[in-house]
Amino acid sequence: MKIGVLTGGGDCPGLNAVIRAVVKKAEKGGDTVLGIKNGWKGLVDGLVEPLTDYSVSGLLPKGGTVLGTSRTNPFKNVESIAKCENNFKRFGLDALIAIGGEDTLGVAKKFAERDLPVVGVPKTIDNDLNGTDQTFGFDTAVNVVMEAIDRIHTTAESHHRAMVVEVMGRQAGWIAAVASIAGGADYCLIPEKPFRIEDVCASVQARKQKGKEFSIIVVAEGAAPVGGKLATAGGKKDEFGHEQLGGIGN
Repeated sequence: MKIGVLTGGGDCPGLNAVIRAVVKKAEKGGDTVLGIKNGWKGLVDGLVEPLTDYSVSGLLPKGGTVLGTSRTNPFKNVESIAKCENNFKRFGLDALIAIGGEDTLGVAKKFAERDLPVVGVPKTIDNDLNGTDQTFGFDTAVNVVMEAIDRIHTTAESHHRAMVVEVMGRQAGWIAAVASIAGGADYCLIPEKPFRIEDVCASVQARKQKGKEFSIIVVAEGAAPVGGKLATAGGKKDEFGHEQLGGIGN
């Protein structure tokens, strides 16, 4: 059996560990693995490399993905769909493992509906995939944010400032919420609940009246005020139609 494996979307810790596990498990069963470079783009363009036990040795401590990644959406046009399906047959693949988040697995689902044998592995630091308890990448993201909150606490307290930490989270506020609890933030703004800036200011003032001269506010990039719009960075969209977010902290 020949198995293809690809990684799509943003990189996060754990990707290389999954690639390594796929190869090691396959070789135990007498199967071979073909690494597809740069996500779905690699299947469109036919960019592959054989993966062996030797080639994945030492991957566990490495971040990112040795296969590369992209936000390519082959379902944007019929030609790309055909190329993917033709390359699947050309390389003699019996199955494909797609490691990714909402967009990557959305493409995998569409190919599965076209009778391509595809297995999805849930990867997203936002922890926003249905049917999963905790996706890999999420725990590391929370710990990085928690560390950032810890580091600015002393500066905020020393200079009597309200400080804002903007974190990832387009549609889900898991990173903001869990890191806020773990890091002891004073206010947390998430995409699921539109906020009023007046409420945030009132909270900061209330802390001052209690003798707390500083505040830590964590805000997810997808948070928006009541009746307001998402803060975007440059107005560019990826192939899945998502605008690049950023700037709500300001």
